[in-house]
Amino acid sequence: MTGPDSPDAPGPAAALRPRLPSPLTEAADGRFARRGVRLLLKRDDLIHPALVGNKWRKLAPNLTAAAGRTVLTFGGAYSNHLRATAAAGRLLGLPTVGVVRGQELADRPLNPSLARCAADGMRLRFVDRATYRRKTEPEVLAALLRAAEAPEAYVVPEGGSNAEAVRGCRDLGAELAGHADVAAVACGTGGTLAGLAAGLAPEQRALGIPVLKGGFLDGEIRRLQDRAFGGPRGTWSLDDRFHGGGYARVSPELDAFAADFEDRHGLPVERLYVAKMLHALLTLTEEGAFPRGTVLAAVVTGRPFP
Repeated sequence: MTGPDSPDAPGPAAALRPRLPSPLTEAADGRFARRGVRLLLKRDDLIHPALVGNKWRKLAPNLTAAAGRTVLTFGGAYSNHLRATAAAGRLLGLPTVGVVRGQELADRPLNPSLARCAADGMRLRFVDRATYRRKTEPEVLAALLRAAEAPEAYVVPEGGSNAEAVRGCRDLGAELAGHADVAAVACGTGGTLAGLAAGLAPEQRALGIPVLKGGFLDGEIRRLQDRAFGGPRGTWSLDDRFHGGGYARVSPELDAFAADFEDRHGLPVERLYVAKMLHALLTLTEEGAFPRGTVLAAVVTGRPFP
């Protein structure tokens, strides 16, 4: 592997010593086996203890592009992306700024996620929700950079999904080439799926499970692939039935499913993304969506944070 997130490449990847390629293990599960389907787990949660899963694949090329500059990025109050960016800044000695959605949060004690960001040296800047929605507009972004006293900062979008991130996630698909018929991943901003599909072999396909409501991802993934590769790449589809009501919504039924999966397979199941993807794969299998003999690879993009 020689891409920007290769452990042999110069820059942040070499300094942080990721575990790549990430392990691929089989999960013997009678619920899938009864339908003639094999389930593999692509353990991206084991790439790096602080930059977990797709956060590594998306951030590593952006940290290389930052070339030592302050990194400014965006997220909500419980953003794993903010937490990973702050950890990378601490490990690499890079200044980081997190623009947090919700001005009202500035007057409250920091929650554990934001407290971890602050402990890792990230400067937090809280903005009202109307401003946050306009954060990509040039004049608003320029004002945010000035307010953060970082006018020359390298800007990473919310969730880390940009052309650099998509190209970084292409290695994920390449690591799965020849190992599975369908590679499934939970989707927030779409960057991981866009790169995964591009890296798979022609006979493979990628399946995305959105964790947010809205139905906006199809167009966003196409735009990301166009920016990263100049056009569409790979075969992919979305099934948006499994968001459970929206981001951060975890029903008692989903929590019970995740706890049962943990008991069966000894895998800590992150609830907001990974649990929804695994539940979707089991439901689709039981619906007969996959022909007998299908090999599924479930990408474990994260793990529960303490």
